[in-house]
Amino acid sequence: MDEIRAERTEQAEILASLGEEQWNAPSLCAGWTVKHVIAHTTLPYRVKTAKVVLETLKSGGRFNHASDRMARRDAAALSTGELVDVLLANAGNPWTPPGGGQAGALSHDVIHGLDITVALGIDRRVPLERVKIVLDGVTPRTLRYFRADLAHVRLEATDLDWTFGEGEPLRGPAQDLLLLVCGRRPPRESLS
Repeated sequence: MDEIRAERTEQAEILASLGEEQWNAPSLCAGWTVKHVIAHTTLPYRVKTAKVVLETLKSGGRFNHASDRMARRDAAALSTGELVDVLLANAGNPWTPPGGGQAGALSHDVIHGLDITVALGIDRRVPLERVKIVLDGVTPRTLRYFRADLAHVRLEATDLDWTFGEGEPLRGPAQDLLLLVCGRRPPRESLS
């Protein structure tokens, strides 16, 4: 919980410093701006679970479809200041994704934080202890969920003790390998 609180607080500080153009810039989440991402990550603090379930049912049981619709709606309705305030006010919120526990909540925050900072070119390195918690939760199911094709590849972090998979080694900073695992494109020069 301490790592979750710290991650959310640090993200709120970064977000509070962004200009309007940066809020409206594309993130690493396909089709979403930075504002859409934060509308998504703050959803559990603003909307009751029953409403999220109802929205998912309206989308034929497809959570990702419902999530996209809600993020777009909320990003249009809320100011950037309101979104930052919600994130900061909920830094210690005990929300966890279904079946994910606290490690899942940290993963959600770290991955979406990278979706923003990497896309905006902000040089932020997530503390390695946080990245390690997230990477330790990676399974073959994770790769399928994110549609990350890493068959016959062995990921090897160069800045902490972590490996995943079998095959041709691909080495790089843990944070950049996390992006790869989550179907995002890390800076190419960082991997070898």
